[in-house]
Amino acid sequence: MKETYIMQTPIGCLKIVSDADTIIALDHANEAAVVEGGDGPEEASGVIRQCVRELEEYFAGSRRDFEVPISLEHEGTAFQRKVWDRLRDIPYGETISYKTLAADCGGPNHSRAVANANGRNPISIIVPCHRVIASDGTLGGYTGGVGKKRLLLELEGLDIRPK
Repeated sequence: MKETYIMQTPIGCLKIVSDADTIIALDHANEAAVVEGGDGPEEASGVIRQCVRELEEYFAGSRRDFEVPISLEHEGTAFQRKVWDRLRDIPYGETISYKTLAADCGGPNHSRAVANANGRNPISIIVPCHRVIASDGTLGGYTGGVGKKRLLLELEGLDIRPK
């Protein structure tokens, strides 16, 4: 059974969706914090509560890796899943370029396809698409907006300045 929870964070609201005991979506939202049938995470399922707790720890600077179970196998194309799997290997506080990610996932001419896969990432932050930047050091795009991407990278200790 799918469950949705909207969480307030330092970068705005995040919409968390679970299916049984895994997180299947985490994306930016513009809604007030609400759980169906309740008004706090204590009313949510165990996996939603775990995700909220881990995100709170991440935003507080005390969590670098996520342990909450996620599921990507029913989303996207095989190429997109390959990109999303590679994103999970980018360490906290580090970035790679779209060009490097493309080379890792099929070839240097796949930068546009990699950028499109990044934009379709269904589990933002936990699958850290915000850690991919342009080869010249500029941020590139982000589904939550470049300002939120900058905030996430700064939270992870990177000095990101507009070019």
